[in-house]
Amino acid sequence: MSGPVRWDLLLTGGDLLDPGGGRSGRYDIAVRDGRVAEVGASLPSGYAAEVVDVTGRLVTPGLVDLHTHVYGGATYWGIDPDPVAWHSGVTTWVDAGSAGAYSFPALTTAIAGYTVRVPALLNISAVGLIAPVGESRELANCDVDLAVATVRAYRGTIVGIKVRMDRHNVGAHGTEPLRRAVEAARECGLPVMVHIGAAPPSIAQMLPLLRPGDLITHCASGIAAGPTGFDPAAKEAYDAGVLFDVGHGSGGFAFDVLEAQLAAGMPPHTVSTDLHSRSLHGPAFDLPTTMAKMLAAGMPLEQVVEAATVGPARALGLAGGVGTLAPGAPADIAVFTVEHGRFELVDVHGQRRTSPLRLVNETTYRSGRPLPPRLPAPVPPWVPLTGAQRDALRHRERAVRQLLTSPLVGPDGLAEQFPRHGG
Repeated sequence: MSGPVRWDLLLTGGDLLDPGGGRSGRYDIAVRDGRVAEVGASLPSGYAAEVVDVTGRLVTPGLVDLHTHVYGGATYWGIDPDPVAWHSGVTTWVDAGSAGAYSFPALTTAIAGYTVRVPALLNISAVGLIAPVGESRELANCDVDLAVATVRAYRGTIVGIKVRMDRHNVGAHGTEPLRRAVEAARECGLPVMVHIGAAPPSIAQMLPLLRPGDLITHCASGIAAGPTGFDPAAKEAYDAGVLFDVGHGSGGFAFDVLEAQLAAGMPPHTVSTDLHSRSLHGPAFDLPTTMAKMLAAGMPLEQVVEAATVGPARALGLAGGVGTLAPGAPADIAVFTVEHGRFELVDVHGQRRTSPLRLVNETTYRSGRPLPPRLPAPVPPWVPLTGAQRDALRHRERAVRQLLTSPLVGPDGLAEQFPRHGG
């Protein structure tokens, strides 16, 4: 069948897994003007200006990473998302508190230069994450009125409030930075994301301050682990509606704690990387690698995909269909090869588990356009790397340079040049 062109792009033959849109199975996806136009079992290819056959591939909404740090060149932790996004399937990167009120205007300038979507959490500390730790040790930095004014000025970008709660960041102030974060969030009708870390304060002190819909990130870090693998207060908070986010990072994920939480009926609501300058090259690497670790702990694939697409979108109230491929939603699409086997993975403590499959991204579409290859950014001089990490970076840079100079590289060639990390 042919006729007048209705669609800019048609992905045909793929196995769609879209928990937010309620579809799983063989579906075609038609794109027009950067949005999903139609989803159907057999759409006519003659109506599309471009047809891409993705038979045998897994197609998902563009992944939504709830916890990242993408203020590269301005903070200790920040990275450029674009050199990772195009080969990971992540089209929405939530910046989790890199900027506070003092620097948020400059963060919006950085966001405007990225190819990916970046909603942001405002740090309750006005200084943000310019240094490794300590942003809330000076309590005057946690200015509620200033935070509220900043949210109101950037309401289209700010979707929550972030606070890091551990002894390194709050000093002798106990739960007061969290109290102020909740106060600002309540005033603005937004959720709070709280980073839990080394006490004091303890998680038992913090949890009663949280409301349904607020988020605990690093929920399976082991920081709150007790004889059952987690503080009993965490179960009470979970049952009361507090959301649990993985937030892998460089120190925020332990297999045994996640397994204990799963056994207690507490699967994470969202799966995120906490990708930053010190987790990008291991042990987190990217969101598909983190998702494979969830599979290794026993979560089913559909649940993991939900927690990396519509789950975070709902948690933050992201508008416009982000995290789904329902008609009218942004045509943010990830195409994966599903590799079956036994893939060994490691958590931040060196514990190892085996995943039965892994997702290798072939193409990432943002608003219906494939993201182009981008060279990795130079590693900041303050980030220590092992010899193996340096070798992997050199390999990746060579591979990207070959892609940039090649007239045509198909999806299979792309997958071969970017073997998955085992860490």
